[in-house]
Amino acid sequence: MTESFRRSGEYENHENPYQGAQQHASTPVNPEWPPPPAYEPVTPQPVQQQPMQQQPFSQQPIPHTAQQPAVEPTAVWQAQAAAGGHGDGIGGGTALLTAVAPEPAPEKKKRTKGPLALLAAVAIVAAAIGGGTAYGIQELTGKNEVVSSSTTTSVVPSSKTGDVATIAAAVSPSVVEVSATLSNGSSTGSGVIITSGGEIITNNHVISGASSIKVTTSDGKTYTAQVVGTDSKKDLALIKLENASGLKAAALGNSDGVQVGDTVVAIGSPEGLTGTVTSGIVSALDRDVTVSTDESQQQQQQQQGGSGGWPFEFGGQQFNGDTGTSTTTYKALQTDASLNPGNSGGALIDAGGNIIGINSAMYSAASDSSSDAGSVGLGFAIPINTVKSDLATLRAGGSDS
Repeated sequence: MTESFRRSGEYENHENPYQGAQQHASTPVNPEWPPPPAYEPVTPQPVQQQPMQQQPFSQQPIPHTAQQPAVEPTAVWQAQAAAGGHGDGIGGGTALLTAVAPEPAPEKKKRTKGPLALLAAVAIVAAAIGGGTAYGIQELTGKNEVVSSSTTTSVVPSSKTGDVATIAAAVSPSVVEVSATLSNGSSTGSGVIITSGGEIITNNHVISGASSIKVTTSDGKTYTAQVVGTDSKKDLALIKLENASGLKAAALGNSDGVQVGDTVVAIGSPEGLTGTVTSGIVSALDRDVTVSTDESQQQQQQQQGGSGGWPFEFGGQQFNGDTGTSTTTYKALQTDASLNPGNSGGALIDAGGNIIGINSAMYSAASDSSSDAGSVGLGFAIPINTVKSDLATLRAGGSDS
C-alpha cells in the first residue's frame, strides 16, 4: 500500500484528522493541505464522551466493517483516535466519527381508532342526514304526491302569518271551480288541487250524478275531469284532470291542532264567482252535521235553489230543504267565514296557509227571496284529517263503488 509521510517539524502539535484516507501514488503530498484544524483535538475518553462545539460538516462515507447506525444530518460528531490501533497512515490509528445520540423526538399523536373514531364518524353522518331530511321531503312532495304538513308549517312567510292577502295569493292557485253537467241541470262548486298532476278533492254532492265535469283553474284554463272515487258517507269525491301537469298543489295541514278562535280564510267560487276570498275564525269544533246522500234529493234541491239549496241538518233541525231519508253525519269544523252557494268543496285555510278543511255546508236564511238569501256566519267544513284518512279509499274507487 502506498503511504504518505510528513516532513519533520510539520504539524507537531496537531494530529491530522484525515489520516487513513488513501491517495494516489503519483500525487505529491501538499504540505499546506489539509489546513490545521481550528480547534484542539479531542482527547479520547475510554468511558464517557464529551460533546464538542457543534460544527457544520459534510458527511462522508466511512469504510467500516461494522454496520453504523443512521444519524441525522444535524448530529454532532466527535473525532476519536483508537488507542493502540493501527491504520493505513503513520502516527496513529484510524480516526473514528461517533455520533452524539440526539434527543428523542416527541412521540407523534396517534390517530384515534376504534370505537371513539367510529362514534365520531357516525355523529357527523347523522348530523349531515339530519340537516338534509327536510329538503329531501320537500323534493318528494313535488313529484305528484300529496303535500302534507302540520299546522306549525307555514306556507306563507312567518312575518305574514294571518295576513289574508298573503294567504289568498299563496293558496288561490290551488283552488278551482268545478262545474258538473247533470241530467236535469247543472251544479257549480269548488275543489282543491292536492297533486301537481291534477288530483282534486271536492264534495260528493257537487259532482254526484254528473255526466261531464269541467274544471277552471285560477289562471282561467279549463280542463275536463273524470271521477276517480266517491264517498257519500263523508261527502267527499276525488276527481282527476285530463292532460294536466305542473299544477300547484295545496299543503294539507293538521285539523287536530285547530282551536276555537283561530283565524281562517275561505276560498271558493260562490255563485260562479271564481276565487272569492272571505275570512273569519273557527267558531266551534266537532259539530255533528247531517247531509243527504240521496242523489235525487240533491238534484231536486239544486233545481229549486241551485247548489246553495243543498240541505243539511244540525241540532235536530233541517236547513235549506229536506235532507230526505238517506243521510250521513260527520264531525265538522264550524266557521263564521262567509260561505255561499258555490263554496262547497272549496278550501278552509289556517293562518299559515295550510288547508284544514273542505267547505261542505252553510246555512242560508231563505230561498224564496234573493234579498234575504246569503251567509249568516254559519258554515261547516269537513276536517282535512278526515280527507287524508279517506284518500286511499277514494283513489281505489271510493266506498260507493
